[in-house]
Amino acid sequence: MNFVVVFTLFLLAPLSKAIVEDFCVADYTLPRGPAGYSCKDPDKLTFDDFVFKGIPGNTSNIYSSAVTPAFSSEFAAFNGLGLAMARLDFEPGGVVALHTHRTSEVLILARGKIIAGFISTNNTAYYKTLKVGDIMIFPQSLLHFQVNVGKTRALAFVTLNSAKPGLQFIDNSLFGGNLPPKLAEKIMVLDPEQVKKLKKAFGGTF
Repeated sequence: MNFVVVFTLFLLAPLSKAIVEDFCVADYTLPRGPAGYSCKDPDKLTFDDFVFKGIPGNTSNIYSSAVTPAFSSEFAAFNGLGLAMARLDFEPGGVVALHTHRTSEVLILARGKIIAGFISTNNTAYYKTLKVGDIMIFPQSLLHFQVNVGKTRALAFVTLNSAKPGLQFIDNSLFGGNLPPKLAEKIMVLDPEQVKKLKKAFGGTF
């Protein structure tokens, strides 16, 4: 009889563990480790924890576009699930500038018309004009971009295969941070006035 009880408990143990690990909604009040955020107490979760309000971002900027990320740092339910999303809003002529991240990306166009593309490591550009419903893949780590070529506002959604994919815009990295102007001139083959103008535009330090 005791053997049956022990054996039954042995079988149930993995099941109970699986139930606990169905999800790990991030608890932002606890420290974050290399594997992600600590889990919020499951007893305190509600349906709202699994819904992200992807409101349109502010497109009043130099690019006339907005990227609204839903990474694990913005959407707690993505923590530990190995995926993330973002919303892209473009005014006519708007651009999601050249950028990269350490994951692959899938884009679906929901409204408008855009040109989307990426550049391979042999400097070949792959780009296409997308229409509503089209889907495009951007391989991991490659530089890529999107441009609204329609006459109306465009909207796209992207999915990435990491809860924390990282996002690095080339212009912001070069001119929005503390990279000295002299170095920016050398590595980008730009004259001092161009660097000064770009530093000012992106809020970098001199």
